[in-house]
Amino acid sequence: MATADLVIASAHIVTPAGVHAGAVVAAGGVITAVTTREHAPDAARLLDAGEALVLPGVVDTHVHVNEPGRTDWEGFATATRAAAAGGVTTIVDMPLNSIPPTTTAGALAAKQRAATGQARVDYGFWGGIVPGNANAVEAMIDAGALGFKCFLVPSGVTEFPPVTRADLRTVMPILAARDTVLLAHCEAPNPLAAAGTPGGDPHRHATWLATRPPAAEMEAIDQLLALSAETGCRVHVVHLSAAEGIEAIAAARAAGVRVTVETCPHYLFFAAEDVPDRATAFKCAPPLRPRENLERLWRGLRSGGIDLIASDHSPAPPAMKQIDSGNFLTAWGGIASLELALPAVWTAGRSRGASPGDLARWLSAAPATLAGLPHKGRIEAGYDADLVVFDSDAQLVVDPARLHQRHRITPYAGVTLTGTVRQVFVRGICVYDDGRFPTAPVGRWVGGREEE
Repeated sequence: MATADLVIASAHIVTPAGVHAGAVVAAGGVITAVTTREHAPDAARLLDAGEALVLPGVVDTHVHVNEPGRTDWEGFATATRAAAAGGVTTIVDMPLNSIPPTTTAGALAAKQRAATGQARVDYGFWGGIVPGNANAVEAMIDAGALGFKCFLVPSGVTEFPPVTRADLRTVMPILAARDTVLLAHCEAPNPLAAAGTPGGDPHRHATWLATRPPAAEMEAIDQLLALSAETGCRVHVVHLSAAEGIEAIAAARAAGVRVTVETCPHYLFFAAEDVPDRATAFKCAPPLRPRENLERLWRGLRSGGIDLIASDHSPAPPAMKQIDSGNFLTAWGGIASLELALPAVWTAGRSRGASPGDLARWLSAAPATLAGLPHKGRIEAGYDADLVVFDSDAQLVVDPARLHQRHRITPYAGVTLTGTVRQVFVRGICVYDDGRFPTAPVGRWVGGREEE
């Protein structure tokens, strides 16, 4: 009689101790052992992955699902199909672009209701910090918010305005007292204003790039680090684009500031000088920067100066992306890459010496730690059986028509990526199998209260 629900055997299982041949054993949704093939028990399902990697499921802590309120942009059904197909087994949804934004406990509950029964992967929520909602923060923590996100410049949607230094001085001691992390979109308004009105051709990416100088990121990062040192609040810099920030963050860490930082697949894959005219699928904020900056970001990852990679999946309808007009200055600034993050990072990283262990650390373990998810992100006994069978040698030519996000707009169109996702398991349940979604949605909320 089978004593396990699932056994996956492989020549390359990626664990915190290294990569080795063996078998992952799971029962009741949890990894019960990582052992040799010979010692693996009988199981209801036995999968021989051969030479493919078995990776911990990706934990993507920067996803804009936009539901409720803007499901014409994306939604839990489509976003989590894309996630499952991309090897992402847990997403953490950002508080903005949904209506209402997640800035009260009631809005958090509305988002949870929207996700229930639709999500194919597990999900959590960041709360939002906006002017005047400091008194709502503790109720959101108690309701299961994993942390909080703020903007220092306009976010692009009026219902999620930016905060001032005074706003942060009010809320950060509250977060510090609850040991809750503050995530920040780090661009500061003064350097953006100093950049002035763009005078170049709006159909060229260089014109957009000139409006968002590295100085804007640096000023915001310096402000966030100073406030963290002052208040003791743990902080996280989202989507680092300007490599200059790595040194400042490292110096703050050395001085005892509790700070982490992420970058995104697109900053590691695309260089600004290679963006074609009118190709607004490449627009994001902060923007793609020159190739020299891209290589510095990779060096920061390899050295540990950058902690993790998250997609910043931020889809929008074609009209908002100005696909027909090609106007970079008026297009929505977001790249949708939830489904492609894993192969994109592997493709770009492999040529720079990245290992499967690096993938597991950058895309799974470190994001799980950031979000306070103690049972996610590792292939180890006692962790959730969130597993990805990944053929690290197979190649994929990105066909937008085959993507599962609501709007199939991607800068990766036609790009050849190395690495394909074969099977994905969420808590031992197969949610993706070679192009199929074999089960009904099984995603669960990984709110703070459920993890305690």
